[in-house]
Amino acid sequence: MGTDTVRATPPADESAADRRREQRGWYFYDWACSVYSTSVLTVFLGPYLTQIAKSAADEDGYVHPLGIPVSAGSFFAYAVSASVLLSVVVMPMAGAAADRTGRKKPLLAVAAYLGAAATAGMFFLDGDRYLLGGFLLIVANASLAVSMVLYNAYLPQIAPPQERDAVSSRGWAFGYAAGALVLVANLVLFLAHDTFGVSEPTAVRICLASAGVWWGAFTLVPLRRLRDRKASPSEASARGWRQLASTVRDMRRHPHTLSFLLAYLVYNDGVQTVISQASVYGSEELGLGQSTLIVAVLLVQVLAVAGALAMGRLARTYGAKRIILGSLVAWTVTIGAGFFLPAGAPVWFFALAAGIGLVLGGSQALSRSLFSHLVPAGKEAEYFAAYEISDRGMAWLGPLIFGLTYQFTGSYRDAIVSLVAFFVIGFVLLARVPVRRAIRDAGNPVPARI
Repeated sequence: MGTDTVRATPPADESAADRRREQRGWYFYDWACSVYSTSVLTVFLGPYLTQIAKSAADEDGYVHPLGIPVSAGSFFAYAVSASVLLSVVVMPMAGAAADRTGRKKPLLAVAAYLGAAATAGMFFLDGDRYLLGGFLLIVANASLAVSMVLYNAYLPQIAPPQERDAVSSRGWAFGYAAGALVLVANLVLFLAHDTFGVSEPTAVRICLASAGVWWGAFTLVPLRRLRDRKASPSEASARGWRQLASTVRDMRRHPHTLSFLLAYLVYNDGVQTVISQASVYGSEELGLGQSTLIVAVLLVQVLAVAGALAMGRLARTYGAKRIILGSLVAWTVTIGAGFFLPAGAPVWFFALAAGIGLVLGGSQALSRSLFSHLVPAGKEAEYFAAYEISDRGMAWLGPLIFGLTYQFTGSYRDAIVSLVAFFVIGFVLLARVPVRRAIRDAGNPVPARI
């Protein structure tokens, strides 16, 4: 392999200053896109789209997209599932194209700006336009998933093995800091909407659209600082689905990497479902107002910054795998406790939010950095496409179960407690993965603590 070949680690002749500059640019994509996850997916869109669907529902409480009877209270969860299924189709193609051409950055730009445009278009979501809301959600969510494949694939190229836990954790911290900053502005606008001369629904639409503007504006920073590496001749010769088939066969040669992906698929499905459905649970089941939900998610964002950085430091001493396992225990206890929250009691909801915030950022950041050690050299984008399928692309089962549980029982409490199984099963699967052997099998150096 020549000096221009894609590597799992930065080139030896690359200066530390250049590497740090690229890392700082990389952090800013978390800063750009995390506002969508926070303001749109976690806070505003779920309750708002649910209310729009209810306004369009028949006397039995059903809407009929494509002629299919769907409970209005489940429409948002089903739309999230649909967006994830679309991601499953698109993400491997984007990963294969990135590794084949070595040009991640143009593909990242297309995905980011398509998602940002769809999010900005949510300003026009009013009345009974629940189908428009579902369509924009599907486009934005799928675009985010594709962009994250490409973004995550840069991590092995911009950080040597001993730096990845810290770099990945800082990226998540940047994202949660941005989410907190924008949520403060959202809270001011929402609470003082009369002062600003807008109605409450209009204030929500402005908050939704502003996330798209933020996403697009700050994506300019990583696009200026990140560098593409040329693909090796062997990678450039592969094409489309043939390359994907080759990737699947290659992953079968690394069964421990596949075992990690399976574990991550299960527990992260629970994480993503909690992120997307918590505001619906708080508003519909607990009867909490939008301002209470914003404050709760703001609390999650602030504590997630500290949690991501703290768990990154703990990983240096105890290893990433142990810290992730500990976080899954905390997730299990926290979500189980959520079943018993009394309605109309924001203090207990804030306590639940605090528990989620402390483990949310760290569990995601360390999972990403741990996986980066399991990727063979030259397969970064393709393997991270598989990772992103586990991260977002396969996170359709949790929302589907959540939606079906509500549709059949009429209880969001039953829906939320059903998610505990994802964390318990994920813990068992991850505990069985021999990560040191997996790293050696991938041909990578084994860090002192992993």
